[in-house]
Amino acid sequence: MKNKCILVSKLRYTQCALAVLIAVGTLTYAHAENNNSKAAVLETIQLQAQGNWLDDVTAKKVFEHAGARTIIDRKRLDETASVTIKDALKQVPGVQVQDNAGTAGSDLSLSFGVRGLTSRFSPRSTVLMDGVPLAFAPYGQPQLSLAPTSLGNIESIDVIRGAGSVRFGPQNVGGIINFNTRSIPKQFQGNIAMTTEIARNGNVKLSPNLFLGTTLDNGLGLALLYSGTQGNGYRDSNDHNNINDVIFKTAYAFTDQDQIEFNLHRYDGKADMPGGLTTQEYKADSNQSTRPYDYFEGHRTDGALKYTHKDDANTFELLAYHTDTYRNAVMEKINDTDKNKKQLRNAPRTYQVTAFEPRYSHAYVLGNTANEISIGYRYLNEDSKEYIGRSAWYKNGTTPLSVDGYSAAAGKTIAHAVYLDNRIDLGAWSITPGVRFESIKTRENYYKLNANNSIKNEVSTHVKSNEVLPNLSVLYKVNDQWNVFANYGISFGPQQYSQMAKIDDTSKLAVSQTDGLNPEKAKNYEIGTHYLGDALTAEFTVFYIDFDQELLRYNLGGTEGWTNLGATKHMGFEFGARYDFGQLNDALTGLSTYTNLTYTHATAAAGIRKGKDLSFSSRWVANIGLGYKYEQWSINTDVFAQSKQVAPNKDDLVVEDSAAMYGSIPGYATMAVRVGYDLSRYLNGFKVAAGIKNMFDKNYFTRSSDANGGKFQGQPRTIFLQTSFDF
Repeated sequence: MKNKCILVSKLRYTQCALAVLIAVGTLTYAHAENNNSKAAVLETIQLQAQGNWLDDVTAKKVFEHAGARTIIDRKRLDETASVTIKDALKQVPGVQVQDNAGTAGSDLSLSFGVRGLTSRFSPRSTVLMDGVPLAFAPYGQPQLSLAPTSLGNIESIDVIRGAGSVRFGPQNVGGIINFNTRSIPKQFQGNIAMTTEIARNGNVKLSPNLFLGTTLDNGLGLALLYSGTQGNGYRDSNDHNNINDVIFKTAYAFTDQDQIEFNLHRYDGKADMPGGLTTQEYKADSNQSTRPYDYFEGHRTDGALKYTHKDDANTFELLAYHTDTYRNAVMEKINDTDKNKKQLRNAPRTYQVTAFEPRYSHAYVLGNTANEISIGYRYLNEDSKEYIGRSAWYKNGTTPLSVDGYSAAAGKTIAHAVYLDNRIDLGAWSITPGVRFESIKTRENYYKLNANNSIKNEVSTHVKSNEVLPNLSVLYKVNDQWNVFANYGISFGPQQYSQMAKIDDTSKLAVSQTDGLNPEKAKNYEIGTHYLGDALTAEFTVFYIDFDQELLRYNLGGTEGWTNLGATKHMGFEFGARYDFGQLNDALTGLSTYTNLTYTHATAAAGIRKGKDLSFSSRWVANIGLGYKYEQWSINTDVFAQSKQVAPNKDDLVVEDSAAMYGSIPGYATMAVRVGYDLSRYLNGFKVAAGIKNMFDKNYFTRSSDANGGKFQGQPRTIFLQTSFDF
């Protein structure tokens, strides 16, 4: 009976989505007929293969994409109070950014969730930089506890929240995010910049940036990018950062249609983790840190080689890359029974990933339709070595003991992915059916070690997955400025290394935990509309995610494991708009505004919280910004707001405990102001700006229940100064 109810529920949602799609199609078709639209017959057919739609993103490409998509370009990043990538992502509808908390509490990490999906280390989205995955193990460990990218090196952020499961994967329930680094210029260009943040307690954090680029007479393009962060955050202690991010880019066009590119990237970082506070500690001093030894460090070296051929009807691309990543977290653990004892823990891990991806697109005419067929393949090989160390217990006030071996793991994944889609343009209609096939083999060897690091016992687990993932998108062009779209796709996430084996807390033996677990799957639906005009740019999307196969971590009586009972449902809408008042009246030239509003109802579909809101998910998130330019002056103000969240304990109670790990998280709103002045009349290319984040010093906080969890204060009033020089 229960299964029957679930089936009926799913059918109702599917029927509802189809009904809305049919209604939208009927209305737009009627609109087209009334305006003598060329929906049925093409007078002329223009052929052009688009190929990889992550390349050369423009407002027009975003408009023509049959799904919810937002681009944040360098101009917008420079004008708003975006000092970090997290600041920038808060301007995207549907994206919820988690503040630094728990083991995700360093400036090296990136935690965001799309449409109510879990945000800790961003595990539900495919995150790329110039098309290369940022996750240190895209299949076996797709988290961003180390996020090797910096805002100063970014030219634009491309966020696709749906309809991406065919071409990109595997973790794409929360869409695709691609960070495009600064491109190589045709003529010599340089830029040097510095952002200085001054926290309320006087702590100073510096973020220097450097860009040099040119294309030589022989056609060879070269660019050097650097972005860093050094200094202290707003916590009074244990809040130091030292991050350096360097990219060397080359490109050579040896014909008008053929180009080869090579990028070399090195990221090094170390950042303290101040940790959470108990209820009493937070009440006494919300800025303090009681964790003097906690820090996170890591580095990544990667190289990418890309060959591209483009002509009017064909696009071919071959991307090959290799990444080598190291990360380590060091934390102090308090004994559960004897609070006077502590233990030092660390978790060094290394990952290597090698992959190559050929893609081919061909534009052709069939009858009165224009078509583009695209096929792509990816081979990916990843290796991981993970280690967990624990020292003997030591007393408060004594020097921590050295860490002895406890457990280790070695994982390997070989994955093959093939996709095929075909865009069919018939008059005002564009229909794209597609399918992706994933074939994955993963092995995990887990070891229990003696104190001398010799092997005490071992377990080896193997998982094979073969998944067929269909996708269908439809776009109807009402006119040159307005279109409507709908899409459906199945997203997929393989079992990760941490879900395959563990140490049994009772017997202290290594055990397999793959029995009964399935790869994660979700059905994604979108219906929406785009508008791209001279003054107004707008998007509105209704979405529904049926995450019926989601793995959930549990802890029962000290025994940890994973269960399939993690199903969730996410539904809501997203609205985003920008308006240039100068198009309305010349007297308003230079005045513009933007606004975003997202409603997300994300609930558990199984387990103890069935029907209740998911943890760390706000139902409402909103932005509104106003900008004004007059001669050399620019003024921007931005307001961000999110509604309350919950962090229930294992008994499903939303009550603050003494450790402050659980309880409610009130909603809040903050305001930022930035004033800039262009000094080019005195020194060509020189600009300065000053601003305030959290202008009214709103007191807000979040929580975490992991190894160094508790209560975390949000960023208080912070002054920032910016200088830049273009040459």
